[in-house]
Amino acid sequence: MEYRTLGGTGTIVSTFCLGTMTFGNESSEEVSHAQLDRFVEAGGNFIDTADVYSHGVSEEVIGRWLAARLGARDRLVIATKGRFPMGDDPNSAGLTRVHLSHALDASLRRLGVDTIDLYQAHAWDPLTPIEETLAFFDGAVRAGKIRYVGVSNFLGWQLQKAATITQFRGLAPIVTLQPQYNLLAREIEFELVDVCRNENIGILPWSPLGGGWLTGKYQRDSTPTGASRLGEDPGRGMEAYGPRNSDTRTWRILDAVRQVAEAHGVSMSQVSLSWLADRPAVTSVILGARTVEQLEDNLGAAGLHLPQKETELLTEASTPVVGEYPYGQQGTAQRDRRI
Repeated sequence: MEYRTLGGTGTIVSTFCLGTMTFGNESSEEVSHAQLDRFVEAGGNFIDTADVYSHGVSEEVIGRWLAARLGARDRLVIATKGRFPMGDDPNSAGLTRVHLSHALDASLRRLGVDTIDLYQAHAWDPLTPIEETLAFFDGAVRAGKIRYVGVSNFLGWQLQKAATITQFRGLAPIVTLQPQYNLLAREIEFELVDVCRNENIGILPWSPLGGGWLTGKYQRDSTPTGASRLGEDPGRGMEAYGPRNSDTRTWRILDAVRQVAEAHGVSMSQVSLSWLADRPAVTSVILGARTVEQLEDNLGAAGLHLPQKETELLTEASTPVVGEYPYGQQGTAQRDRRI
């Protein structure tokens, strides 16, 4: 396992983070604990969860694991999130002081910890002034309830606005962004990556395998079978992120990933994860496994760095389809002009 700093902080985290959305749902508590044990054994020290994962059960599962492993808490960087409804009350959601104060205390209680290392806004809240949210985060840092602030699923202008406000008001800075990012979904490169690089914000990609597409388990015009994080519906996955089965770009990417995987004698998952971990501004890639066996395969990407030629092959094959302006060649040429 390799390590990097958490965004612009000095805190060290593993380049792969254990995502726990499956805990308490697709993964039983026994399997979840086995995943945690294997992840730590492999050198991982970064765990990500959220209060809405299995409606709090994921945090509870992690809390019981921490309580049973003497000294484990001190060796780990633990991240969670708040934003989405946890009840029927109209104030049980959002990024307001009211909701976040309850949500944070509940997460601390379920995890069984005094402090959460990285507390993240799970998504933008259009009803709450971002100033209110950022002031709450700053107060939580000063109170010792959280150490660092992060956000998830923000647009470019939202992230830049939030980062600028923290700077001018002297608030706790935003140190991470958690977006969807993988070979199939590279849209964050249009705006968000540049914001992160300019503001020293680390990227924590979720869905690094595109809902299972980048594992190679889907074939052209065939229906997937067997258990999946996406459920038991036979048609799951095929339309999980749009009509990928009929998109020629999808199969061009998968063919390139398969070519590189066969050349190195590794899995397609490991190739996809390796490419992503080495992208600009990426701090740690969030792994989402349902079984220990899936996690074991994912961990095979740790320390795997692709040669430049193969990296370029994957990057070219997965180039997002955009118009000429402002993100296409015309827009790029105008932005790059010096005079």
